[in-house]
Amino acid sequence: MRNPEIYLDNSATTRPCEAAVEAMLRCMREDYFNPSALYARAVDVERALKTARETVAGAVGAREQDVVFTSGGTESDNLAILGHLLTRREKGTVLYSAAEHPGVRNACREAAALYGFTAREIPLNARGALDLAALEGMLDGNVQLLCVMQVCNETGALLPVKEVAALRDRLSPNAALHVDGVQGFLRVPFSLRDSGAQSYAVSAHKVHGPKGVGALIVQSGHRLHPLTVGGGQQQNLRSGTENTVGILGFAAAVRHYPADAAERLAALKQTAKDALAAGIPEMRVLGPAPGEADAAPHILYAAFPPVRAETMVHALAASGIMVGTGSACSSHKRGRSEVLTAMGVPAALTDSSIRLSFSVDNTAEDVRAAAEEMIRQYRLLARFTRR
Repeated sequence: MRNPEIYLDNSATTRPCEAAVEAMLRCMREDYFNPSALYARAVDVERALKTARETVAGAVGAREQDVVFTSGGTESDNLAILGHLLTRREKGTVLYSAAEHPGVRNACREAAALYGFTAREIPLNARGALDLAALEGMLDGNVQLLCVMQVCNETGALLPVKEVAALRDRLSPNAALHVDGVQGFLRVPFSLRDSGAQSYAVSAHKVHGPKGVGALIVQSGHRLHPLTVGGGQQQNLRSGTENTVGILGFAAAVRHYPADAAERLAALKQTAKDALAAGIPEMRVLGPAPGEADAAPHILYAAFPPVRAETMVHALAASGIMVGTGSACSSHKRGRSEVLTAMGVPAALTDSSIRLSFSVDNTAEDVRAAAEEMIRQYRLLARFTRR
């Protein structure tokens, strides 16, 4: 018998793992001291924060002192983008991929509106991959910052960070490279040192940690101006008493994230795609297909014309199955996906697109059950959908 609820919207958020919950409870009950205080119990908490930084940094081959804890991915992206551009004397160009999350896209546009930079969007091709030829034509000595995410939160496309860094080194050697790693952290291998990036943003609640905490991991020597001023915590880059409860929960989630997660997630994704394609021939995968080299293991984005996405989401929810329609940060706003628009996806497919995203909590049995229900709902709803 399947679970009464099947949650397949793990790119929006994940269920906190038991290790994270236990670490947070212990901190609230026993280790609640301010890490800036001088007595022994507070010093113990300060040491625990240092260990947490080492844990998060170690996941991407960085150093403990390279980690700045934040409230999540959006703040990390803002600190990386606005904080760096505030250190630049010349008001040149900021480039960002058309696949970016609003936390990056809107920060780049804000830099143009407030600071006098020029923000330009790097095009995508029909598969959701970055148009490297177009990027090559956009790079010159005027570029100050590039923003290219690791994994697109909508299509699950892996963006070619190393190739972008190589182009940057050749054509815009003074430009910094920021990577939004919120959807890639722990699920796709990444080394900050080897990537060529200067900064990398992560979020705890995407990897079974708590909401309200994330980190910006920064290469040594990369310049940032603080966006929050006060007591000078975290090397004066993010003042304010640290969120010790969230940080220790985040570190626990990182330590307990399964080493074989990518393989398990890829298998679930393939299972879902095969079952849905067999039962719904009209399904169209948007972005890289499962198993392709530039496909993340945990996101399947597909259209189910002519059924509208909102109709399918609500029908599945009534059956205890939760799926997404794209970026959770934009799901309540009107208008079509900027990512799919950049890919040239027709409106009819955009309006029927569903995102399934998997976690290590999911089982093959649940994925097959969800696919069966999606097929049943599709056949029912398609009969009553005006074409």
